[in-house]
Amino acid sequence: MAISRAKEKIHAALQDWPGITSRPHRFGGTEYCLGRREIGHIHGDSLVDIPFPMEVRNDLVTAGRAEPHHVLPESGWVSVYLKQATDVDRAIELLRLSFEIAEQESGTRGIFLLLRDQSKRFAGFRNSLLASPVSNWS
Repeated sequence: MAISRAKEKIHAALQDWPGITSRPHRFGGTEYCLGRREIGHIHGDSLVDIPFPMEVRNDLVTAGRAEPHHVLPESGWVSVYLKQATDVDRAIELLRLSFEIAEQESGTRGIFLLLRDQSKRFAGFRNSLLASPVSNWS
């Protein structure tokens, strides 16, 4: 049995998180993203699907906090069935965990891209120095 207004409660909670956007999900429902990365989606008032790294997914399933994904049980995705009010709160907690993981990974990716760009600039500068005659250095 679905929880009345679960979708509305989850949507309201996620809208307060920085950088979160929502849009229709390709398989129905609403998906929530941080940048281009989906942090999860909700199917009406009855089901939430959330992606995690496999290690986190395995820990959540083992601890009974989520179930393997209803369609892709061997993937990093988990499903949370919304059968009682506490399930809605748990779904929000797990969406927050997915959000925090996405934030950390995007920060790490941002640092990597910055370092890569700096390295390219340095290589260009180094190459121009090496190509110029020593007499131009004074």
